Amino acid sequence: MIYFSPGKTLLVILTVLVGLVFAAPNLVSEETAENWPSWLPSKQMVLGLDLQGGSHLLIQVERDGIVEERLQNLRDDVRNALRGRNADGTRGERTGYTGLAVTNGIVQFRLRNNDDVDQAKKSLEEVTRPSFSSVFGASTAITEVVMEENDGLFRLSLTDEGIQQRVASAVQQSIEVVRRRIDELGTTEPTIQRQGFDRILVQVPGFDDPERLKELLSQTAKLSFRFVDQSITAAEAERTRPPVGARLLDAQSEEEQAAGIKYVVEDRTIVSGEDLVDAQPGFTQQTNEAVVTFRFNTAGARKFGRATQDNVGRPFAIVLDDKVVSAPTIQEPILGGSGQITGNFDVDSANNFAILLRAGALPAELTIVEERTVGPGLGQDSIDAGFWASIVGSIAVIVFMILVYGRFGIIADLALMANIALIIGALTALGATLTLPGIAGIVLTVGMAVDANVLIFERVREELRAGRKPMQAVDAGYSRALGTILDANITTFIAAAILFFLGSGPVKGFAVTLAIGIFATVFCAVTFSRFIVVKWVLRSKPKTLSLRWILKLIPDGTTFSFMRHRLWSFPLSVIMIVASLGLFFINGLNLGIDFKGGTLVEIETTDGPADIGNIRSQLSTLGLGDVEVQEFGAPNDILIRVQQQDGGEKAQQEAIKKVRASLGEENINYRRVEVVGPRVSEELTRAGSIAVLAALLAVLVYIWFRFEWHFAVGAVIATIHDVAITIGLFALLQLDFNLSTIAAVLTIVGYSLNDTVVVYDRIRENLRKYKKRAVSAVLDLAINETLSRTTLTSITTLLALLSLYVLGGEVIRSFTFAMIWGVIIGTYSSIFIAAPILILLKLRPGQIDETREAGKGDEETASA
Repeated sequence: MIYFSPGKTLLVILTVLVGLVFAAPNLVSEETAENWPSWLPSKQMVLGLDLQGGSHLLIQVERDGIVEERLQNLRDDVRNALRGRNADGTRGERTGYTGLAVTNGIVQFRLRNNDDVDQAKKSLEEVTRPSFSSVFGASTAITEVVMEENDGLFRLSLTDEGIQQRVASAVQQSIEVVRRRIDELGTTEPTIQRQGFDRILVQVPGFDDPERLKELLSQTAKLSFRFVDQSITAAEAERTRPPVGARLLDAQSEEEQAAGIKYVVEDRTIVSGEDLVDAQPGFTQQTNEAVVTFRFNTAGARKFGRATQDNVGRPFAIVLDDKVVSAPTIQEPILGGSGQITGNFDVDSANNFAILLRAGALPAELTIVEERTVGPGLGQDSIDAGFWASIVGSIAVIVFMILVYGRFGIIADLALMANIALIIGALTALGATLTLPGIAGIVLTVGMAVDANVLIFERVREELRAGRKPMQAVDAGYSRALGTILDANITTFIAAAILFFLGSGPVKGFAVTLAIGIFATVFCAVTFSRFIVVKWVLRSKPKTLSLRWILKLIPDGTTFSFMRHRLWSFPLSVIMIVASLGLFFINGLNLGIDFKGGTLVEIETTDGPADIGNIRSQLSTLGLGDVEVQEFGAPNDILIRVQQQDGGEKAQQEAIKKVRASLGEENINYRRVEVVGPRVSEELTRAGSIAVLAALLAVLVYIWFRFEWHFAVGAVIATIHDVAITIGLFALLQLDFNLSTIAAVLTIVGYSLNDTVVVYDRIRENLRKYKKRAVSAVLDLAINETLSRTTLTSITTLLALLSLYVLGGEVIRSFTFAMIWGVIIGTYSSIFIAAPILILLKLRPGQIDETREAGKGDEETASA
């Protein structure tokens, strides 16, 4: 298409301008962008926690706790019903029973008289009546409790439907409570959202006190005021058992716990935390001791006033999450509905306690199953490293393209800069989060975006050599390259899409960036660069076109016999794959905490180089099992890995507390903390494996649909070859294999397929064009014709990745190393494996369905 209509011209220019306008705020400070005219976009990209610092917590609502509490409530409801206490306050008939208890998840009891079966069933109608749940405005009946009776033995159990409804309700309520608690901290733009069925994702950018955040979120904060039972001492209750209707509770303060102080507290609640309307930290006038003042609502004030008026001189306990905060004695009636709580508070703990009370109680216990915290210093270092890596990589690619293509290289560079602007503009407009792997996605796009232009320029050169005029060569070059560009980018997009749906956290950020980069690449190469070339050719009307300048990597008319070398490439690949499998089973992979669970802490010593031996000896006394301590980058940067602890997620959190307590806070900067519990590590391992297999399967289906089964099988074999050898390299060098590595492996899948599809597309074209040639000759011709493109794309991608590897920082080094190796091995496999394997698969020209793309490459020359 040589002619660009005014409407299409305007659309192309507007698309690029819109990208530039949305990307522009990221080039200035936040204050400058906010002062721009209101009609201009001023929003900047959202930086991930690994770039600006902050805390990431994945917390799970404990289903077992909800079920246990519901069973206890069900037991109480059954007791009240059988005793004739109706929910509306009226009295009904009493029914004799015995043995009411919760046993193995079932509430059961036996009637004293079997003649009372009908009466008992009638009394329990209210307990077993279905509840109603509102879904999209419609009420749905849910049976929560089912009842069975056999010879006077009643068994009541909870249904799965009812439990799920309770858990879903608890998650929604927990989100609101968590949001209120975090808002009390004064943080800006926290992310609090549901993830899956029973989990909540919490991200707090810029918050540098993760321990305080975890403490606030890990407490259920169920507050109650109860009387202390004075009929027995705590020591006696511990030796025997508490009286009926009372429990033995621990003290909350560590001092009282260390002294062994316990309390016998009645089960009956005087007033609960639901009646609180306010709580504030303060100080006593007499001793200046930190306290928490509270105020009840009208109903709570009335109940509390009546209870204190009738029980002057009796101690009562203030209970938080089944621990006694304090147990003062009632000196006089408290009728004003307000009071104060003392409990060995300091200023911070009093403030935290007040926040918990104001925010309200959680409906269930929350367990931290994953923690990732990045200090603001490391975040800024990551931004700087990513920025300079991107700049250096971009400059290297820009200069290289000019050296190879001259004037057309400048056009490709303009398209590349528009490409980057569109990516940044799209990320900004969508509010997508840019993470460190996301920067890697941009740098990778910088290298791969050139590929489309290289494909086009090499096609134009072929048309020029065939004797076409400049304008005809440009039009034919862009048209013929379009199918190859689409096939190559769709295969990469498949890997990105699967990575997004099956990945999590930073990996999703990488997938989003890569997917946006693919769309931007296709637009900039197929439309924007074509627009520039066409306008230049129409304006200058050159008689000849030169698409070479200084560098000429592959001579024209290369006729190297690649198929002959399959006699050594196949055995070499088999040897490498067998060696990789052997290394995998013998050495194993150095799995990061993403896949085997555990704790990772990166610290920086601020008083000089770290004493690794001293740190190792300190941590070895904590009883945490295998603890690795190693230098990580600079001499004062240390990486600590602690094995997964027995005892689940809570044991993991205790481990990080012990590590921080042992190392202290003086002269140590905690740059990064990651804690992954066993549940999450198992899920990540499963998801990572599924992601790779799903990507291969999806690509197999796509290539089978677009080409033939021979090509699909060949592409998958070549890709498996690349993945297997890459994993073998990680097993050999014992590089950290983590969640980011899975992203790198899937990127290798996409890149390898990109290379293979380009070669396959030319093979398919030549099979139609040269029907009388031997298959090996057709394959050699296709590889030689695409060799210049393959070499140039590999070099530009490596230039971008090498800058990221050298300048991108230690955290992302293994990630970029995997991709660098993937480019090398992917280039090798597309030439020496993917094409020759077609001979083994008995490919013949007659097997190609010539009707699939009628008129495309069908012009067999007379000499052929």
